[in-house]
Amino acid sequence: MTNVYSFDGILVFGLLFICTCAYLKKVPRLNSWLLSEKKGVWGVFYKAAVIGTRLHIAVAASCMCMAFYLIFLK
Repeated sequence: MTNVYSFDGILVFGLLFICTCAYLKKVPRLNSWLLSEKKGVWGVFYKAAVIGTRLHIAVAASCMCMAFYLIFLK
């Protein structure tokens, strides 16, 4: 189990946040509700969703590497 205050905990949180927002962008009701704002505090969700959809191969590879690191090396 990683805690949020370590560097790998922050990386895990960031990757999960990006993956969750990219998934929520595919759901029509949540897309219009959560990802409609592009500026301000709520814009973070939109920006994470854009990163997750445009860089989906890099995000998936990062998730796989982080999972391997957390399961086998840590």
